[in-house]
Amino acid sequence: MNLVLTGSSTGIGRALATHLLARGHQIWGLARSDQSEFAETQRGAFHASRCDVADWSQVERAAADVAAAWPHVDGLIACAGVQGEIGRALTADPERWSATVRANLDGTYFAFRAFAPLLAKAPCRAKIVCFSGGGATKSRARFSAYAAAKTAVVRLVETIAEEERGSALDINAIAPGAINTRLTEEVLRLGPTVVGEAEYAAAQKQKASGGAPLDQALGLVEWLLSPASDGISGRLLSAPWDPWRTLGDRAGELAASDIYMLRRIVPEERGKKW
Repeated sequence: MNLVLTGSSTGIGRALATHLLARGHQIWGLARSDQSEFAETQRGAFHASRCDVADWSQVERAAADVAAAWPHVDGLIACAGVQGEIGRALTADPERWSATVRANLDGTYFAFRAFAPLLAKAPCRAKIVCFSGGGATKSRARFSAYAAAKTAVVRLVETIAEEERGSALDINAIAPGAINTRLTEEVLRLGPTVVGEAEYAAAQKQKASGGAPLDQALGLVEWLLSPASDGISGRLLSAPWDPWRTLGDRAGELAASDIYMLRRIVPEERGKKW
């Protein structure tokens, strides 16, 4: 497959690049840092563009670079993200708060938009996978910008899935689990005064335990890129907790439901009458 991967220079993004390259895929990595050294070790299978995904003009140029080399893109993985502004929302720096949302939400949408024409040319069913989690399904104190953006990413995925219903495209979001990355190190470095006692204690526990297995997240992404997931679209799937390996057998049933989607709960659904 011809795959575009944002955030490919570090963390989960670099692990994904290595994992997918080992399985014979061609990868075009987008990142703000230089990746030429990594590309030189991959014998022509890894290509790279320096790109800030929060800047539309840079993403547009990167898509033009890809289009000049590849006739189509089979899959897009939007992995780039930053925790950005951390602290109580009502005392946060407004500009840094906005920049955090832009990096995580705009950076995801810009990738979708820029590579949509190349995905439409894929000879088989095209796939988009992006990363959510980190506060998308519950409140996350002191991480309001990151959590709000990740929640918006899920709703964006659901909306595009609805708009493109009937087309040869599956788009989904994943929650990778509490994997030890530079984001974990950032929480530990900032300390409980900034991130809050609960977040700091959770990060300490995660670091000590080794965190969630990375291979589950890598496996979920690989599965969502494969024909085994055809017809599953508009969902948020948890790598460590959801039975994603067997969902292909229930794609039709899943498409007719609101399972693995954001939704509003009313009192009657909890057996209450208010």
